[in-house]
Amino acid sequence: MLRNMVTSIIMEERIETTVIKAKAVRPQVEKMITLGKQGDLAARRQAASFLMTDEAVRKLFDTVAPRFGDRKGGYTRIVRAAWRKGDGAEKAFIELLGSEQVIDEKRQKRAEIRAKRAEENRKAMEAADAQAQAEKDSAAVEAESKTEGGDKKE
Repeated sequence: MLRNMVTSIIMEERIETTVIKAKAVRPQVEKMITLGKQGDLAARRQAASFLMTDEAVRKLFDTVAPRFGDRKGGYTRIVRAAWRKGDGAEKAFIELLGSEQVIDEKRQKRAEIRAKRAEENRKAMEAADAQAQAEKDSAAVEAESKTEGGDKKE
């Protein structure tokens, strides 16, 4: 469980869990970041043996560890959140320091995608309304021509 959580923290930079699990996983995350700061082959192999995915190892060594180059520890933050509804356990966020920028970028990207989808949906609705209006107009014209044709026969 701890290996999965460490991998998730490195990949997502922030996860929500219970306070006890967050406190248990913190030393493991800090050890992985220290290995990432060493940057040699042996450290990379140790990290690869602990982390669950190769992508997490690459991210650890390429982006996460260089961010903490001059820092000598304390790479994570535990922020207590609400109580879980089912069993009353206290929840917390465990995050890497400096992840606020990454999280804000993700939020902006999601907002842009949402706005793009909304615009596409709006255009599709306008096109559908225009098509329905055109069909309605053509049906009205046909109805008029039939009634005019019926008047001419009499």
